[in-house]
Amino acid sequence: MKDYLLAIDQGTTSSRAIVFDTAGGIVSQAQQEFPQLYPAGGWVEHDPEAIWKSVIETSRQAMEEAESAGVGRVAAIGITNQRETVVTWNRETGEPIYNAIVWQDRRTADVCRRLSEEGHGEAVHSKTGLLLDPYFSATKIAWILENVAGAKHLADERKLAFGTVDTFLLWRLTGGRVHATDATNASRTSLYNIIDQQWDESLLALFGVPASVLPEVRDSACDYGETLTELFGRAIPIRGIAGDQQAAAIGQCCFDEGAVKSTYGTGCFVLTDTGDRPVRSDRRLLTTVAYRLDGRTTYALEGSIFIAGAAVQWLRDGLGVIENAAETESLARSLEGNGGVYMVPAFTGLGAPYWNPDVRGAIFGLDLSTGPAELARAALESVCYQTHDLLHAMEDDGVALTSLRVDGGMVANDWLCQFLADVLNLPVDRPRIMETTALGAAFLAGLGAGIYGSTDDLISTWRLERRFEPHICSDERKQLLAGWHDAVRRVLTSQQ
Repeated sequence: MKDYLLAIDQGTTSSRAIVFDTAGGIVSQAQQEFPQLYPAGGWVEHDPEAIWKSVIETSRQAMEEAESAGVGRVAAIGITNQRETVVTWNRETGEPIYNAIVWQDRRTADVCRRLSEEGHGEAVHSKTGLLLDPYFSATKIAWILENVAGAKHLADERKLAFGTVDTFLLWRLTGGRVHATDATNASRTSLYNIIDQQWDESLLALFGVPASVLPEVRDSACDYGETLTELFGRAIPIRGIAGDQQAAAIGQCCFDEGAVKSTYGTGCFVLTDTGDRPVRSDRRLLTTVAYRLDGRTTYALEGSIFIAGAAVQWLRDGLGVIENAAETESLARSLEGNGGVYMVPAFTGLGAPYWNPDVRGAIFGLDLSTGPAELARAALESVCYQTHDLLHAMEDDGVALTSLRVDGGMVANDWLCQFLADVLNLPVDRPRIMETTALGAAFLAGLGAGIYGSTDDLISTWRLERRFEPHICSDERKQLLAGWHDAVRRVLTSQQ
């Protein structure tokens, strides 16, 4: 019997379950979208029960398909998840006390602004590598404690549990036996000291979060218990957990210092491995935990773009100008140029290197000839321009870039990858297996289960599918970027 590895990939708009063989090949997969909830302007929520239902149904479907031939069984499970999203639940009943507050949510922008004005930004940054921004988990937890009826009482009675989505899923999968997370997810809460590798008492006091609600922090590959027998017909070991962007870097085998990957999903996230040293950014990038294995922490420098694929989703669901995301490639390719149309997709503020939670999106250069093709191209171009700004900031922080490994659903679009290479003036490498986030979770499960001996065993599985080389001239690149930066400037100044 072959050993298979099940990756639970719980994302912002859908949950996926993918069964991999030990060579990194996909055996089976299932995916299920779930509703996005917008109860107020700038608020984004998910129903935790909808997340749980989608995870169980997709996991069962993928496992049944993989194991139906009788040639292999799932030996271990790895979990990867949308980071910073907050779930709080009653320890006794296991029931959530409020919807999950999603990483995109901006309701605590005023709190972050006040804390910054009070001078707390430097302390938070020096301990967590993060900025004071509603993107991160701490102020979301504090909001629930302040605004959800009964939350404080449950916390005082030590009956309230907090977790990022991985922790909630782990709790449910193990029947409440394990309340834990890994160091990568902990490092995104603004409560975890990434130098000391522990929850920080002064940060807990600053944000008003009691230690009793927090999960235990473990290595990214280790024993996380076993699933309840009734969920999948047998108990299956859970042996790996990592936040989605760190999991993607692991799936891309970015284990060498200076290796860079960029993932294009709902948002866009660029990570570069900085080894065993946390690099402090001068360009408002984030210092974070890349992974922790055998008690040894590897760090990364990260830039986060809030809106990438979500801009295409908005064209489909919000405006109705396309029927599916795949149309954007042919629409963009149908144009000789962008016609001066620029989209700044700041629907939930701008992330790195701007970090402005209040600014909102805009489209510039519209005229009577503007149609679906121009809008689709502007949405795709905006993702590439934002990536340029991130990589430029990384270079200013001393990172030497020679190429970029990309992944995520958007990079199936050849036009996007080519335009990205052109704007960055860098080769863009697309791997054969583009589901690298799920693959990273599977790799961690395999490491935790002893199927792989070390990360060296993983590196040999990475395969290049296609390299995109830049081919536009310097003047054209400068002109495109000048138009983008003018659009960003106008959005930022409109807020003043």
